[in-house]
Amino acid sequence: MASATGENGSSAKEFYEDEKQLMKLCDFLRSSEGPPVREAIEMDKRVYYIKGEKLVNFMVEPKKGTKWPKELPKFNSRPDAIAVCKELCAIQFIHRSEKVAKGELEVSRVRDFDESAYFTWIYEGNKKYSHFMTACLVVGFLCCTCFPIWPNFLKVFVWYMSVSLLIFVFFLVTTRALLFLFVWIIGYECWFLPNLFDEQLGFCESFIPVISCEPTKDGQLPYRIGVFVAFFSFCYWAVTQPSEFDGFVKGQGDFIKDLYAGTLLSDMSQKDKENIDKPKMPSLEDLLKKLDSEDEEEEEISEEEAAEALLNSLMDEIDSEDDEE
Repeated sequence: MASATGENGSSAKEFYEDEKQLMKLCDFLRSSEGPPVREAIEMDKRVYYIKGEKLVNFMVEPKKGTKWPKELPKFNSRPDAIAVCKELCAIQFIHRSEKVAKGELEVSRVRDFDESAYFTWIYEGNKKYSHFMTACLVVGFLCCTCFPIWPNFLKVFVWYMSVSLLIFVFFLVTTRALLFLFVWIIGYECWFLPNLFDEQLGFCESFIPVISCEPTKDGQLPYRIGVFVAFFSFCYWAVTQPSEFDGFVKGQGDFIKDLYAGTLLSDMSQKDKENIDKPKMPSLEDLLKKLDSEDEEEEEISEEEAAEALLNSLMDEIDSEDDEE
């Protein structure tokens, strides 16, 4: 089978000898239309890697529905695709890696391209978006440091958003736990968003799969029976003691209302929070109290001086009488 040719009649291998054309190919391979990649940790940094065989297979036979760029010639022979992959290694757009643990890689000492090996992407493409996000991060940090001088309506908005997020996370975690408990009692381990708190996965992968369900391990029957008895005992208590349970529910409702109203803290703390932007100037009453306290201190000092002078005069008189005798 002959190789595909570019606009000037050259083969794909010769076309991609130009580094600029190779960068366009990498932009396509790193896009959403490119081959699927996995995430891992390498040298304390999150990286994306792919097996050499899958990369070559995609370059020769792209997955169905892939929109190959018109300005880039396709590969019709496997040797041409392998040659371009070797060129990617040579100019360090990708480098060879080895698996050391689940989700963890290390740089391989072998630099040559091999279809059976794993390769980590070094090429990051156009960094305009990265620079834009960095600028947004800096601006956001500056805005946060200027929080004391924000308008009051923005402070209220941030307060409501923070409280809403806190309540949402609390109910999400509680719902996941209760769902697991109900299904675990009947002999299955069912998790809603099982990878939600997996730190080794990316943002999108944390929501995949939506739900997982597996049979429980052997030997958990006594524990399931104990949890079943404890849980339904609590439900029986909640039904037969409505006054106490209603008080608990009412307390939770009041707690949420206080959160949104900003009155969860004491009145003095709330007053200090509202007046955080105002200059702290002493009132007239405080000034008068300060003057009175200074006058009292002066009077006390003058009385002490008078008593000390009287005592000194008495001592002088006693000394003079002794001298005369």
